[in-house]
Amino acid sequence: MANVLRHLPELEGMELGYIQGILKNMDDDQANLFAQVYRARRKDNQMILILCLLGFFGFAGLHRFVLGQIGLGILYLLTVGLCFIGTIVDLVNYKSLAYEYNIRVAHETLNMMSNGGSYAPHANTNDNV
Repeated sequence: MANVLRHLPELEGMELGYIQGILKNMDDDQANLFAQVYRARRKDNQMILILCLLGFFGFAGLHRFVLGQIGLGILYLLTVGLCFIGTIVDLVNYKSLAYEYNIRVAHETLNMMSNGGSYAPHANTNDNV
């Protein structure tokens, strides 16, 4: 059973609990690989907040582009954050936007690992046969 705080100490709140549930059945090598891939792809709450705040200075929708929501990003950019209303709503919900994205990334990482992505345990044990 892997300890989530040893592999991903930057996590907090609901994300910490969710990732702990994912890591509970992994050994340390699997958890370390998961942590490396997940850390590289996850988005930080504070980055989403900062990008959302830029919406008030003419760069509306940058946070949506970063979260992979290209269509909404274009819509926000062309409508000035839906006349700032969408930007204000996203400011209130920035943590949930980041959490939803990070959960999706966690599932993609798990699928990659279970499909034999780059992790093959004990793959080199019979090289001399």
